[in-house]
Amino acid sequence: MNKAKRIAIAVFLTLCFWHPVHAGVADSTLISTHTINEVKVQAQRLATQVTTTTAKQEIKQEEMRRLAIQNAAEAMRHFAGTMVRDYGGIGGLKTVSVRGLGATHTAVSYDDVVIGNCLAGQIDLGRYASSTISGISLHVGQGSNLLSTARALASGSQVNMSSQQWLPQDKPYSFNANLQGGSFGYFSPTLSTTHKIGEHTQVGMSYSLITAHGQYPFTLPNVNTVVNEKRTNTDVYQLSEEWNLQHRIDSTSTIDAKIYYYDSERGLPGAVILYNNHSTERLTEKNLFAQARYTKQWDAKWHLRTIAKYTYGYSHYTETNVKYPGGKYAEEFGQDEYYLQATLLYRPSWHWQLSVAQDGFINTLDSDIPNFIYPTRYTSLTALQAQYRNHWLNLRGILLGTLINETSQTVQHATFKSQKRLTPTLSASIHPFNIPFYLRLMYKNTFRMPTFNELYYKATGNRELRPENAHEYTLGIAWQAPQAGCLESFSITTDGYFNNVTDKIVAFPTTYVWKMANYGRVHIIGLDATLNAQLHFAPKTALSIGASYTFQHAIDITDPEAQGYGVQLPYTPLHSGSMRLILSTPWVGIGYSMIASSERYSMSQQIARYRIAPYAEHTLTLMRDFTLRSTSLIVQAEAINLTNAHYEIIQYYPMPGRQFRLSFTVKI
Repeated sequence: MNKAKRIAIAVFLTLCFWHPVHAGVADSTLISTHTINEVKVQAQRLATQVTTTTAKQEIKQEEMRRLAIQNAAEAMRHFAGTMVRDYGGIGGLKTVSVRGLGATHTAVSYDDVVIGNCLAGQIDLGRYASSTISGISLHVGQGSNLLSTARALASGSQVNMSSQQWLPQDKPYSFNANLQGGSFGYFSPTLSTTHKIGEHTQVGMSYSLITAHGQYPFTLPNVNTVVNEKRTNTDVYQLSEEWNLQHRIDSTSTIDAKIYYYDSERGLPGAVILYNNHSTERLTEKNLFAQARYTKQWDAKWHLRTIAKYTYGYSHYTETNVKYPGGKYAEEFGQDEYYLQATLLYRPSWHWQLSVAQDGFINTLDSDIPNFIYPTRYTSLTALQAQYRNHWLNLRGILLGTLINETSQTVQHATFKSQKRLTPTLSASIHPFNIPFYLRLMYKNTFRMPTFNELYYKATGNRELRPENAHEYTLGIAWQAPQAGCLESFSITTDGYFNNVTDKIVAFPTTYVWKMANYGRVHIIGLDATLNAQLHFAPKTALSIGASYTFQHAIDITDPEAQGYGVQLPYTPLHSGSMRLILSTPWVGIGYSMIASSERYSMSQQIARYRIAPYAEHTLTLMRDFTLRSTSLIVQAEAINLTNAHYEIIQYYPMPGRQFRLSFTVKI
């Protein structure tokens, strides 16, 4: 560079920098500048299960996948206070009871909309695959959202499954495909995809298929020897499909819709009694529901949500046996439900929230059983809610009004009497110290209607049944430790409870046949405890820990002269619990879980004949994620019931022993 160019550049730079420097000097007489050190503001986020007024537990989809949890029923086994009744096999019925109240006291929701079943009053959680839901949660009493439906508030507890949420702004679509195979002929492909259609709309679809012959081995004691047998009539075909639409109308209102279809055909293996493993029972089920939900928020004070839903259910049961005319027995049931709901929420200030929810639904049932009465049930539920909160108190009250009327197409048959009830709920969370420690308490009064089966099914039905009534009392604590070192989060919850159930509906023996009757009063004293922790040792190395424990003393106090008075209720373990560990490393992911239960009895007489032995089931998974640009390939191996424990949850229904599964997942 020659001398002239150097001079020109120097002049140019001087002209560029001279004016601002000069101006800065001139203005310094008017403005003083101070430089301070960088300030970093951090706050620990409190877990919702710690701050809520009632007990809450939750498992996300990723955690379910790493623990080899196949469906919603298996996820519920990891929650404190739950008892899953599993009738064995891949396609066996799986229902959940919470704190000893029975499955009919538990509302099962999908995206906050309750799933109805007026025939049996309980939902088979085994039909909802974990691969198609983003998470599952359990709320004892009620959830924390004041936009809850009155139908959910009417139950003693609520299980809610959530579907796919909105995609991130920078992601136009997602695609997940999974192929899984394993022991006993298990084969299951699943597919889910979500696409954005414009800026405000996205659509999604999921598909899940499960097939298996299910003929797993089990053992039977025979005097001084052990007989090895194989479960028969255990084949299953289970298909579920789901379509979702989500649309933002504007910045204050959204609408989402879901269509769900389920189709299954399976054998019912039946009980193994007197070493008889033969069964010819078959069950075909079809279920369809379509629901739409609209939400509108005018400002920070007013919020509206409305829901419309239609549900259709069909079941066809057959049994081949020479004792029936023609060698075969068959029965069909079909049920319809029409449901409308609206909730209006008003927030006059940060301290106060008020809401009113109105639900109305109609249930119908038809069957090919001779002389069936074809009942129709009309239900109206109105819930008034109020919540007050400040820095140390969160107080919530609910008053639920229920009106139920029932009619029949067959006029000559008397039907169930109309019901009018007012049931209150009061819950509170107290924050007495300046640390994440909360004291919570709850009182809740609920009742559950007799199901159509209990009222009208063949000779066992009783049209004079009264609703089953429950009073729940809970006192608990929740604490979250501060972050320290590699400990990212650590929380403990403990809840003691007492449930008083009256007019319990049971099958009661009469002169010739068993009959449904209000012949029961039950006291349930229990303790639920949970522990959750997250540790990060390095940027890509983390450990997640979860544990739950349940103590439950549930006794029948109906008749002091009866043989079972003051004795633990059938199928209720005194102790049960679970543990789960998930270790994430740059090389491999390891998941371990354990489910355990103490001994139980199948009848009120606690003798050796009815004793069901304690058990512990261990599961181990190994996972490796291979990532190429935006595509992820996940390979996972699973060993379920690793120790090959032979046990029963329901007496005479043996559970599968050790089994292996291998899965491949593609995520885009």
